[in-house]
Amino acid sequence: MIRTVESASASAPVLAAYSYCETVTGQQARNFAYGIRLLPTPKRRAMSALYAFSRRVDDIGDGVLPADVKVARLDDTRALLARVHAGEIDEDDTDPVAVALAHAARRFPIPLGGLDELIDGVQMDLRGETYETWDDLKVYCRCVAGAIGRLSLGVFGTEPGARGAERASEYADTLGLALQLTNILRDIREDAEDGRSYLPADDLAKFGCSAGFHGPTPPEGSDFTGLVHFEVRRARALFAEGYRLLPMLDRRSGACVAAMAGIYRRLLDRIERDPEAVLRGRVSLPGREKAYVAVRGLSGLDARHVTRRTVRRRA
Repeated sequence: MIRTVESASASAPVLAAYSYCETVTGQQARNFAYGIRLLPTPKRRAMSALYAFSRRVDDIGDGVLPADVKVARLDDTRALLARVHAGEIDEDDTDPVAVALAHAARRFPIPLGGLDELIDGVQMDLRGETYETWDDLKVYCRCVAGAIGRLSLGVFGTEPGARGAERASEYADTLGLALQLTNILRDIREDAEDGRSYLPADDLAKFGCSAGFHGPTPPEGSDFTGLVHFEVRRARALFAEGYRLLPMLDRRSGACVAAMAGIYRRLLDRIERDPEAVLRGRVSLPGREKAYVAVRGLSGLDARHVTRRTVRRRA
């Protein structure tokens, strides 16, 4: 079982650092913010610190700086993370993200090595790596998304006596893979415009899409719909496996996970209904639909559904 570590009330500098991270999260997190709003204050703050650090890493990778400058900044960020890990960040440090993350890591058993994995994943992007098979792509997805699932679990913890809790980290990782594969499908056109390709080359070849995606229509003679539906089925299987985490969490942590995952599952539904929409622009959900998913998560419907399904399988 994963437990949280109690600490004294946060000081004014730490509270200011958390406030900065929450502002970053609220302004930039989109889907993520809907989930963490459901958490109690200490967990919400810790998740905001994780997001703000992760966002910094992503922004380095996605920015317009020369590649060598990006590499240097990622090295600096890794060195900062090492200082956080070593307990070398003071409350009056000038970097609010580092201050908040250091406090969160003292309060919760966060596996900070997951942030090193995130940096590894962004470095893979900078090297322009492509992926021949799903097994190859999984390595990347585990770095940039599975690691986030495991980091988040460090904040959430598991309920005392939860059945199968020894596999909680595995399920959190798998849920991260499901979210990342959904992201990859949603961003096919955008990534192509940036010169990036994530879907496995084997899959692209199977459906006649090896030429890539450079416009609002699929490659001539391809079975683009077949490709998307194939990847959607893969993502749904990952969601089904990762959702086994929900009954192991307390109500509000489970609601947070259900809300974030639920938004992405609905994105997946939209992509499945109209595969070529991802070539025309970014597929997204309106705010009211995200709010509905958050309410559904808070009600515990998804967790209860997973529990019933698991019980039936064991019967």
